[in-house]
Amino acid sequence: MTTDLRPAPVAKGWGRGVAAARSGRSTLRRRGPRNVGQRVFVYVLLIVLAILFATPLIWMVSASLKPENEVLQSPPTLFPSSVLWSNYTAAADGLLPYFLNSVKLAALNVGFLLLFASMAGYAFARLNFAFKGAAFALLLSTAMIPSMVYLVPQYMLFRELGWIDTHLPLWVPQVLTPVFGTFLLRQAFRGVPMELEEAGKLDGASTFGIFWRIMLPQVKPALAAVGVMTFMASWNDLFGPLIFVNSTRLQTMPIALALFRGEYFTQTNLMMAAATLTILPPLLIFLLAQRYFVQGITMSGLKG
Repeated sequence: MTTDLRPAPVAKGWGRGVAAARSGRSTLRRRGPRNVGQRVFVYVLLIVLAILFATPLIWMVSASLKPENEVLQSPPTLFPSSVLWSNYTAAADGLLPYFLNSVKLAALNVGFLLLFASMAGYAFARLNFAFKGAAFALLLSTAMIPSMVYLVPQYMLFRELGWIDTHLPLWVPQVLTPVFGTFLLRQAFRGVPMELEEAGKLDGASTFGIFWRIMLPQVKPALAAVGVMTFMASWNDLFGPLIFVNSTRLQTMPIALALFRGEYFTQTNLMMAAATLTILPPLLIFLLAQRYFVQGITMSGLKG
């Protein structure tokens, strides 16, 4: 009687699986520390860059809470010896009219620009009409003209219309020529499935009904992105009020900050308090709409 001493056959694929597992463990042992080191280096670098970029903002907030004699002392200090919240009270006393003017203009710019840009973007994305491509190319070409080229004719036109020293030049031209908003929303509408629009047509919805009830809710992130950028542009506009508005009572926050600097040219702490109050609204809006802003840029095909 003979005994078979040969090893039992190995199940098909089992040996390759063991080899792959061993190879994977060796790969992890070999590459793991390197990956961890790279991530730590990247995180440290990002933290250092974030601190560097945030340093002016931190100094501004710190200076706004210091007594005047501590703001520019040498060596500088980060934290005030005594926190003076009264600096913000003193800075805010004369800023309320300018703040209301800025809020009014930002609301007009955001509201009407979103309306016109979304309608134009939907038309260029979904509707068929003659010379659509040429009209869209002409619209984009207007963004390549520097604003200084048509500043004088624009000022003369507004003077003939009686718009000088009013708020009309600060929002009407912007909302009637929403080039970037139209482009971004056109890209967003093009990404919406055609089946939704076809379903609306089968249900008997009109073109405006399809746009308003079906398509517009699908591009809310893009609307948020356009709204945030429009608010930032309107709030930070210094050139428009400086050229077209003469009355102090109609000026906006950027001009008020310049006037505030002229009034309190030696009180740096009050100037920093006024600057902090000026940047708070756009900063809060951006932080609240950050998620929608990123989604809007991504769905519009502008990321990467």
